[in-house]
Amino acid sequence: MKRQQRRTAAEAGKSSDRSPAILLEFGLRHLQSGQFSEAEQCCREILADDPDHAESLHLLGLISAETNRCDQAIEYFAQAIRKNPNNADYFSNLGTVLRRQDRFEEALKSFDLALSLKPDSAATWIKLGYVLQRQERFEEALLAYDHALKINPPQIETKNLSQADAFYKSGVCFRHLMRLEEACISFGKALAIYPDHFDALNDRGRTLLDMWRADEALTDFRKAIALDPNSVATLNNCGIALILLRRYEEALTILDRALSITPEMVEIFNNKGNALKDLGRLDEALANYDRAIALKPDYVEAHSNRGNCLDEMGRYREALSSYEDALALQPHHADSHWNSAVNRLRAGDLKTGWVEYEWRWKMRSFQVKHWHFKQPLWIGAEPIDGKVLLLHNEQGLGDALQFCRYVPLMAARGARVVLEIDGPLKELLSGLTGVSHCISKGETPPDFDFHCPLTSLPLAFDTTLDTIPSAVPYISVGAHATDWGARLDSHLPRIGLVWSGNPVHNNDRNRSVPLRSLLPLLDVEAQFVSLQKDIRSSDEVVLRERSDILHLGPELQSFVDTAALIEHLDLVISVDTSVAHLAGALARPVWIFLPYVPDWRWLLDREDSPWYPTARLFRQSQTREWHSVVDEMRRALTKFVTAVQPRRCGARS
Repeated sequence: MKRQQRRTAAEAGKSSDRSPAILLEFGLRHLQSGQFSEAEQCCREILADDPDHAESLHLLGLISAETNRCDQAIEYFAQAIRKNPNNADYFSNLGTVLRRQDRFEEALKSFDLALSLKPDSAATWIKLGYVLQRQERFEEALLAYDHALKINPPQIETKNLSQADAFYKSGVCFRHLMRLEEACISFGKALAIYPDHFDALNDRGRTLLDMWRADEALTDFRKAIALDPNSVATLNNCGIALILLRRYEEALTILDRALSITPEMVEIFNNKGNALKDLGRLDEALANYDRAIALKPDYVEAHSNRGNCLDEMGRYREALSSYEDALALQPHHADSHWNSAVNRLRAGDLKTGWVEYEWRWKMRSFQVKHWHFKQPLWIGAEPIDGKVLLLHNEQGLGDALQFCRYVPLMAARGARVVLEIDGPLKELLSGLTGVSHCISKGETPPDFDFHCPLTSLPLAFDTTLDTIPSAVPYISVGAHATDWGARLDSHLPRIGLVWSGNPVHNNDRNRSVPLRSLLPLLDVEAQFVSLQKDIRSSDEVVLRERSDILHLGPELQSFVDTAALIEHLDLVISVDTSVAHLAGALARPVWIFLPYVPDWRWLLDREDSPWYPTARLFRQSQTREWHSVVDEMRRALTKFVTAVQPRRCGARS
């Protein structure tokens, strides 16, 4: 027995005054110190003399609640209320125990009665809000929490845990309502009052992940782990943040730490699989997905991610089977529909692929790009003769260049087309045939009747491999574009080079090529022109070493400049990036480096592209290295230059 407990017991034993008030005080002290039997004995002593003593019955209810005897607690609280129906605390504590038993409607009635007696009880308003939250009545719960905070305004210096909890619970409601910014603000207010609020740190981190702010999320998870180093859920969340930040080795370390605590947590195996897949350790990744599925056969995310892994292994039929397994478990799993779409489109099944592709709008990762138009979506069903149709691009610049080819077809159906496009493409695409009005993203469009994302146009036109609108060029360079001819050699074949794309692209590690790997191409007698805008530090070194590359990238201020330069070139050699699409749309010869698992639009096992008749595709083999691809391209380039050289020698710039 602890010293304070001994003192309390001694005082109780010595006291000659065994009045109900004194016994009740001792009972409360015993309850607070965890001496439940002693607390109960004090109540029994009071009730032996006065069976109607409401406070003792209430205290017995509290003791029962603390010792997880909920049914007994409810009975004691009910007896106390029958003896004294005017005490708000009795109703409030009854509501708390009813809530613990998921008897939500009864709990709400108890809290309502408590508030009718004591309407300024912030604690009861918070309890009421939590029951509404458990019932997924999030808007009503927010009102309750807000009222509690108005009654008892927060004072940061007091570190009032109850106030911090009201803000935290408000954040949870905002998160469920997908009002993520407001959720982050509420979690932040909880943490301002109580910086060590573990749940607020963890849930703000999860919310930041949903907002793709992984670096900030990681900070919160690190703080939460410092408070509870053995929280497996937080370690797992931390691993997810590290994966999104492409810090895969660190992610594996922390996920393994989580597994050392909870060896069979399926989510961790799934996330380990994701980290290993992104490291290119595909066999290990597949084993982790299989382990997750073995532990939980109905784990939809693991089935879907397993399919992604098989896709990256080039095992496309097996991948599709995994997606189908996921959809059999959860027919509306958007990520699996999207993954199936990419798989089918790559295989040439465009009819099914376009339909599945529309599931992208249900994916959480696409939410930030979702449209917010009151006008209806058009995907081919309604007549558009005489209608104004807003086209908008929700994906990359290459997608915009690829799918703007449909604009003339829409104009041919009688539509007036307003094109909302990324700023860098506005000048180039303003003159596209069929565009009535071109605006940049963020500008207010004129009135329109329908809207359609550019990447939904193939579905709207029921596009198959045989009906791809492949007439090129469909983009032209304006009359006022820069004349690059004087900057280029007039006698040698002119070869443009683009070797890397956007470094934040999720497949950049596979699609981009180090400039040094392309140096064997430079042995061919031609003038090589760099169209590369953004240069990585390792490539800058190579550019400084090689005076035989004319680096014009920094002078390309717009896509119009790039298009005008491409018009003066005999060939563009590019990785899978927007410049490859631009060259194809201009009907210029373009050779494209493709990784072993290509983007869906380049299909499989062919050197040509039905989208771009002037394109030639150079694919990695199963070895997934670029050396053999560069050798193949060098041989082809030697023949190309031999064919072009006589024509170029007789040409004048």
